[in-house]
Amino acid sequence: MTKWISVMCLLFSLSSAVKAEDLTQFDFPLLLGDWYWFSPDQQSEPAGEQGAYKAINISFKSDYRFSVNLLNRDGSVEEASGKYDLDETTIVLNDDFGDSQHHEYKLNHNQLMLKGAQFTKILPNNLSGAWYSDIIRGKDVGEEVEQLALMLRPDFLFSARVSGKEGKSITHRGVYFLEDDHLVLIYRGGQQDSQFELSSNTLKLVDNQFGMEAVLQRQSP
Repeated sequence: MTKWISVMCLLFSLSSAVKAEDLTQFDFPLLLGDWYWFSPDQQSEPAGEQGAYKAINISFKSDYRFSVNLLNRDGSVEEASGKYDLDETTIVLNDDFGDSQHHEYKLNHNQLMLKGAQFTKILPNNLSGAWYSDIIRGKDVGEEVEQLALMLRPDFLFSARVSGKEGKSITHRGVYFLEDDHLVLIYRGGQQDSQFELSSNTLKLVDNQFGMEAVLQRQSP
């Protein structure tokens, strides 16, 4: 029973690895990731500030760096990068050439309203799906633990369930985000940061602090 409780804490507790501290302490974690806006009319040139572009991609990192790619209607691409700052209502973009822009914004787990345009967060890899563990091992993982089931939706919502051989289980639901090789789950009462490796239909999650490793397989639809 002690090891069963330990793995519950292990899989659903605040990690304290160096990178995890950076991510779990970031004040606006839902902002991190790759955001895309696509013109509703890919042929004509609608009026408005976004009318000159077919698509816009903006990426935000936890080191307060951003990058922007703007696809013009003639096929050329404009690029910019710099540092950003924000509070609950306003984001400030300071590019590397010294120009500064202030914009009001609205944000949820997969939608960003910025300058009157609605951006959607898109997964950078094929991570979404239903994942079931083949292996869970580590010094704090006992024989009582039977399976980890992880559902990652493309809209950045998740559910995770850890089940034991005696029929006991614990489930968390919330939102998640990615940065580099880190997968961070945010749920009521905590956050969990793991490093991940994705290879076709196999997902490996590692918590280096506790020496925990889980290997999961994607369930076919």
